[in-house]
Amino acid sequence: MADNENIKNLYGKDAIDKIRELVKKESICMFTTRLAEAPLSTRPMSTQEPDEDGNLWFFSSKSSHKNQHIEADPKIQLFYSNPGNYEFLSVYGTASINLDIDKIKDMWTPFLKAWFQEGTDDPEISLIKVIPEDAYYWDTKNNKMVSMIKILTSVVVGKTMDDGVEGKLEV
Repeated sequence: MADNENIKNLYGKDAIDKIRELVKKESICMFTTRLAEAPLSTRPMSTQEPDEDGNLWFFSSKSSHKNQHIEADPKIQLFYSNPGNYEFLSVYGTASINLDIDKIKDMWTPFLKAWFQEGTDDPEISLIKVIPEDAYYWDTKNNKMVSMIKILTSVVVGKTMDDGVEGKLEV
């Protein structure tokens, strides 16, 4: 268990800022549906820019399994991992399918044409909006180099030198 000094819970705008910071550094997550039944269904998904309320957005095909899963049960879990910087984020929330063409056009990038050949007019295009309900992060207090030096020093001197910080994020 982490020491109290390593726990830093964040609330409101601070929590939203932390989610935005971590997602900006690593936009690919493991998007998990079917939480109430085994097997869970997990696939990698690219997150669009989180909005000012901390909601997370994803492009998806209307006929995809994930959209079908969300329609049956909107509870989802997202797992972000940026091991290069020792940053991790878990988000539990409620997902909904969004077909708002203005929102689709606003979030569209040319890269998405790989999945939606007709662009924003593609009949299969949809957005998934995830409203975070519970989130938790793990991060380093310092940069990767300082963390590695502390880990190596810890091994040499035989003393735990925890460089991590973690906490609950309440949007």
